[in-house]
Amino acid sequence: MWTRRRFLALAGGLAGGAALGGCTERAVVGVPDRLLVDTAAGPALVRGTAAKPLGTALATPAGTGVWATRAAGADTVLESIAPTTGEATGRALLPGRWIPRVASPDGGLVALSQPRDPAGGDGPYRPTGQHVSTILVADAAGVRYRLELPGDLEPDAFARAGAALFVLERLHGPDRYRVRLVDLGTRAFTELLTRDKRPVPVGTEEQMYATGRAAVVNPGGTVQYTLYQQERGPKIPGESPAFVHTLDLSVGWAYCLELPESLGNGPAEALTLAVTPDGRRVAVADLSSGHLAIADADTLTVRDDLDIPHGTGTAYAVARPASELLYLGSGTDIAVVDLGILHTVARWPAGGPVRGLAVSADGTRLLVGYPGAVGWLDSGSGKPLGRVALPGLTELRRTV
Repeated sequence: MWTRRRFLALAGGLAGGAALGGCTERAVVGVPDRLLVDTAAGPALVRGTAAKPLGTALATPAGTGVWATRAAGADTVLESIAPTTGEATGRALLPGRWIPRVASPDGGLVALSQPRDPAGGDGPYRPTGQHVSTILVADAAGVRYRLELPGDLEPDAFARAGAALFVLERLHGPDRYRVRLVDLGTRAFTELLTRDKRPVPVGTEEQMYATGRAAVVNPGGTVQYTLYQQERGPKIPGESPAFVHTLDLSVGWAYCLELPESLGNGPAEALTLAVTPDGRRVAVADLSSGHLAIADADTLTVRDDLDIPHGTGTAYAVARPASELLYLGSGTDIAVVDLGILHTVARWPAGGPVRGLAVSADGTRLLVGYPGAVGWLDSGSGKPLGRVALPGLTELRRTV
């Protein structure tokens, strides 16, 4: 079952090593972009042909930094890491054992909770039925806030310039939840807002029945979009099989963007979403049904529902900077959709089972994750340009 988020949350290392293959014109000395990847042993930072293990880690929303933790006896060392060098830029000792969950849009704060696995690891989310949840908010110097709040809670997103924190409260099961807002100054729940700025009284927040597939933050760091799929059983009347829960991180409002009935009826792994680089559109694809919904970010309404090629397996999506192109990966294929003309313009062989997509900062390369490798294609033609073996790689997360 897909959990609310899929953070980089395993510990371990990766032996750096590379075997170039698939080049058609010239040898390439390594991956030309810095990447965050998941491996069988944990998350790692890839530069060239080397992969540096990160412990338990997550990237900041803009990818400009990484927060990582590692055990130090019964306590935890928290580090802020610069992706450009892989070196720590700050370090603090936290009492107890903690896992980083979400970072603020500017990357300066991180919210941490205790490991879900009593043995100290971090597996799928399992509600504990606990009466009090403890959340730490820290920066590179150490703990800023310690929250002791009633309920089974996990951090979801920072809001109001780091003065508040959205949290998810699980209710009687892993797929029934509600979103609440915590004021960090008072360390207490506070009223969140509806989209039209009406306050929602504390304790009356809407309950939902769904499982999260993926979450992305818009380029400005002001809105978080989380793709959910309805679960079997009780539902909100009239709610579609899949929806995008939208959190405004500046003001602090929440809103559900309903998706067409053509999305969300198949397996959860077939769902994926991306925000266009200009932040104006949210694209949600269901590769099992062959449909792509395009929503306007201002009105939060779906403007178009396109037919796209079907796919199998886990779906991935990424938009190319300064263009109208959206790449959709699934199985061993990559579909290219032009969001300007609302049409699929190409379908390329991926070169193997797709395990993640990313686009280089200049937009010229499409990076593709594979089991145990990373490749890169020309983003305009799909021509293979290079491939590096990275033993143990399970998923490409993003460029950094």
